[in-house]
Amino acid sequence: MVNNSLAKAQESKVVEYEVNGEKVKLSPNIIKQYLVSGGGTVSDQEVVMFLNLCRFQHLNPFLREAYLIKYGGNQPATMVTGKEVFTKRARRNKDYAGQQAGVVVQKKDGTLENRIGSLVISDEKLVGGWAKVFIKGYEVPTEISVSLDEYIGRKKDGEVNGQWSKKPATMIRKVALVQALREAFPEDFAGLYSAEEVGTEQPDEAPIDESKIEVAVKDVPIPADVQTKPEDDPLA
Repeated sequence: MVNNSLAKAQESKVVEYEVNGEKVKLSPNIIKQYLVSGGGTVSDQEVVMFLNLCRFQHLNPFLREAYLIKYGGNQPATMVTGKEVFTKRARRNKDYAGQQAGVVVQKKDGTLENRIGSLVISDEKLVGGWAKVFIKGYEVPTEISVSLDEYIGRKKDGEVNGQWSKKPATMIRKVALVQALREAFPEDFAGLYSAEEVGTEQPDEAPIDESKIEVAVKDVPIPADVQTKPEDDPLA
C-alpha cells in the first residue's frame, strides 16, 4: 500500500524551473499525457530522464524545445532537442563569433570539395557534411566533418527515412553544425542531440498551451503513509 502511494505521489509531483524568465512546470504525469510523441508507451525511467534533461538544460518542452519520442516495440525512447535551440543558444553565448557549415561532395573527377550550404548538383555525390564554429579569443575555429553513411536515418527495414530521402544534404549539414556547436560550447549543449544525429525524424507538432493543462500541473499532496527521503527521490 505504501509503495503504491509512493508511486502515485512521484507520478504527480511537479518540478518547477525557469526558461528565459518564464516558469515551466513538469511532472511524470504531464509528460506521459501531453509530451510523448510516436504513440509508444514510455517507461518511468525514460520519463524521469526526460524531465531531468529539460530541467537541467532549461528546455521548455511545451514550446517543442525538446521531444520524447517512443514508437512501438521494444525500442528505447529517443530524446531530441528542437531545431532552433542550438542556434539560439549559440548566439546568446558571449564567446560565440559566428559559424560556417556545408556539405562534402565528390565531384565528377573524384576530388572532394567542402561547399558552404547544401547545394549538390546531379553529377556529384554527397559524402558528408562539415562545420566550423568561431570562438572569441581562439585563432583556430572548432571544425567538424561527418560522414553521410554514418548518420543517414533509416527505418527498421533499412530503407532511408522520409526526411533523409528528401533532403540529405540539409540533414547532414545540420549534423555537422550541431556537433561543432556542442564541441565548441559543451556547457551549453551537453546532453543535447538533434533528431538528425540520432537517425529519427523530429515530430511536426505545434506548441502546447500550458494554460489548458492547468489542472494537471497542480501539486498533489503526498499521502500521510508515505515517507520519502531526499536521496530516494529521483525528481529532487
